[in-house]
Amino acid sequence: MTATQDPAQELREQLVAWRRHLHQHPEVGFHEHETAAYIEAELKKMPGLTVTRPTATSVLAILKGGQPGRTLLLRADIDALPIQEENTFDFASRTPGVMHACGHDGHTAILLGTARLLAENPGAVPGEVRMIFQHAEEIGPGGAEELVMETGLMDGVDVVTGLHLNSQLPAGMVAVKPGAFMASPDMIELTIKGRGGHGAHPEEATDPIAIGAQVVTNLQHVVSRHVGAQDALVVSVTYFRSGTTHNVIPDTAELMGTVRTFDPELRRKAPQLIERVIKGVCEAHGAEYDLRYSFGYRPLINTDWVAAQLKEIALETVGPEHFQDAKPTMGGEDFSAYLEKAPGAYFNVGSGSDGADSRWPHHHPRFTLDELSLETGVRMLHAAALRLTMPDQTASE
Repeated sequence: MTATQDPAQELREQLVAWRRHLHQHPEVGFHEHETAAYIEAELKKMPGLTVTRPTATSVLAILKGGQPGRTLLLRADIDALPIQEENTFDFASRTPGVMHACGHDGHTAILLGTARLLAENPGAVPGEVRMIFQHAEEIGPGGAEELVMETGLMDGVDVVTGLHLNSQLPAGMVAVKPGAFMASPDMIELTIKGRGGHGAHPEEATDPIAIGAQVVTNLQHVVSRHVGAQDALVVSVTYFRSGTTHNVIPDTAELMGTVRTFDPELRRKAPQLIERVIKGVCEAHGAEYDLRYSFGYRPLINTDWVAAQLKEIALETVGPEHFQDAKPTMGGEDFSAYLEKAPGAYFNVGSGSDGADSRWPHHHPRFTLDELSLETGVRMLHAAALRLTMPDQTASE
């Protein structure tokens, strides 16, 4: 295929312009007012799309094809993160303390590009394509849950897909897998209540720091001694705060952490396993505790037949040399809310390259994209829209 025959490549300058505008003007979840207004304005330039605002900070575009077929939902998340950007390029964030550090600016540009290509030739599309520019992926309970539960977005949807740019994969690479792909990011907040005292006389106090340290150590036994070696569970304590000075034993210690798994049954059991450890350690040392356990997004489990279709699309669209079977990750994603209502699959597109200095991990203040990945994303979503809306795509395949 020559450059002039590749519509995604012909969109290169526009994709970059969209992405850089969004990167310069980031907004955090549930506050994406200017972002949503910009997306809405760009979509309304494209003929044949019905554009609405399901919530104050999300945008929906609908394209009805020229033939009978399935209804497909394509999703891009649009929110940024509360991070001070350290990049110095001329399109760096202009909003202090906020940046697109996870690629959502790229996801939005990719879906805008896909909408443009679909709108240019709606007769080629069977069925219906809904394109949701979703708010608040980074903030629980997540924009997806709100859209699914309160707006009727998923009514009549037969299949759903979306992508995430991945800086740890080479730019242009596509990675797909069936089954468990992303974990449930649940949260623990723990207060250990001891009795304060003088640091010179610990025998007169109930030291919440020493008790908290044992809690952290013993929580690791939840994984190593209560979960089968073939099962995946991560328990990480990521916050420990206590005390004010060198010679005072404090009254309390505060801990926070995350619990992640792919297995719904193991997820159900995890709170009891964790509290049993905390209770045992605290009672052994005469302390009390207050545990708050919050369930985050569900595990993201790709539907096998949709993942198989996406793999076929990738092999045809980017070629075997740019495809690999994805590995599951303990990261979480509210795309899982859509999968509660319809079969679907989520996949990765590589965005990392040394030349573009884009190997920084997600959520890092130096995070950026190799913008060639935008074209790959458009190729994949455009091809998926044509394939997955065909009426003969069934689970039996």
